[in-house]
Amino acid sequence: MEKFKALKAIAASLPLMNVDTDMIIPARFLKTIKRTGLGKSAFYVLRYDENGAKRPDFVLNNEIYRRAKILIAGANFGCGSSREHAPWSLADLGLRCVIAPSFGDIFYNNSFKNGILCIVLPQDQVDRLAALASSGNTAGGEFSVDLERQVITGPDGSVTPFSVDGTRRTNLLEGRDDIGLTLQHAGKITAFEEKQRREQPWQPAS
Repeated sequence: MEKFKALKAIAASLPLMNVDTDMIIPARFLKTIKRTGLGKSAFYVLRYDENGAKRPDFVLNNEIYRRAKILIAGANFGCGSSREHAPWSLADLGLRCVIAPSFGDIFYNNSFKNGILCIVLPQDQVDRLAALASSGNTAGGEFSVDLERQVITGPDGSVTPFSVDGTRRTNLLEGRDDIGLTLQHAGKITAFEEKQRREQPWQPAS
């Protein structure tokens, strides 16, 4: 998993409440177990019309925000089903950070496991950052998200502190997913397996 220490990028505002995982990636696109290739279908109903043409009023179709890596979202973002394809699709779309007043619990956990930083802030602070992202004076300006210092710096120079659980923060900083966490103990696992083979040779090989 790619390490996340600091991110400097354009932020796009999507101030919709209760954006569920089906809206993030519709069920008809869940036919793959690969983490790549899903970005083109992320937010499909919002991004495309019934003929498959891009909707000009959707923020990520706007030329200014097509390269956005930060999404400023509404409350309860990622609610709904537990599909891990939701953070996969966002990551494949290029998003590395989502800022919102609240998240669906499973989506929140899955995002960290897939290299996406989810930041929870009070509604008024989210609104202020969203206004900065959309303002004619700062639209297209870059935000800086520093996970080591746990601060967001807006294109106007304003600084917003945030807090992330210590374990999740460390895993992102070091680029470790669940498999990476397990592999930290590879030596102990190997030693256990060798001991088991010696002491219980009748057990089938794992």
